[in-house]
Amino acid sequence: MDQDLRESGDGLVPSPRLRTLYNLYLILVVWLAILPWFIPLALFSPPIVSLLVGVPLLALVLLAAWWIPKYYQTILYTLQEEDICWRRGVWFRQTGIVPYNRITNVDIIQGPLARIFGLSSLRIQTAGYSAQAPAELVLAGIVNPEEIRDIIMGHVHSQSPLAVETYGGSRSEGASIREIHGELVRIRTLLEEGQKR
Repeated sequence: MDQDLRESGDGLVPSPRLRTLYNLYLILVVWLAILPWFIPLALFSPPIVSLLVGVPLLALVLLAAWWIPKYYQTILYTLQEEDICWRRGVWFRQTGIVPYNRITNVDIIQGPLARIFGLSSLRIQTAGYSAQAPAELVLAGIVNPEEIRDIIMGHVHSQSPLAVETYGGSRSEGASIREIHGELVRIRTLLEEGQKR
C-alpha cells in the first residue's frame, strides 16, 4: 500500500500522480477549449477586446494552476474499523463518513489519461443509491485499486448489513434474516389482499 494511498499522519492520501493528472487536464482545457477561439480573437479583433477577454482568462488559468496543488493537499481518506472518513476542499471543505455496513458496491474506474499515469478511482456506492445516482464516495488517485478494494470489502464482509443490525439488534444474523423474510412475506400478503379488494 506504500505506492498506493500513502500514509500521512492522520490517514491516507492519493498518489502524487493525481496532482500531475489534474495539471494535465488543465493544460488540455487551455489547449483544446480556450486557445482555438482565443488565438483568432486576439489576431483579428481590436487590442482592447483581446485584453478584456485575455486578462480574465489568464487569471482563471493561473487560479486553477494555484488551486490544483492546494486541493490535492486537502484530500485525506481514513479507513477505520467501522467506516471510511474523508475530507477535501480548498474554499469549501467537504467531509463525510461512509459506514462499511451500508456499502453495496466498490467499482474501479480508470479513464484513458488516468491509465497512462497508472491511476484509478474507487467508486463506493451505498444502500439507497441507484446505478444512475452519483457514488457516495470516490477515492481518487489510487495506484493499486484492487488492494484497497479488497481491504474495504474485507471490512464490509466483517460487518453485519445495516438492515440486519437495525432489525435484529444483538441476535444472530441467521435469525434476523429469517425474521426479515417472514415480515416481507406478511407485507406481500397484505399488499396482494389489498389489490384484490
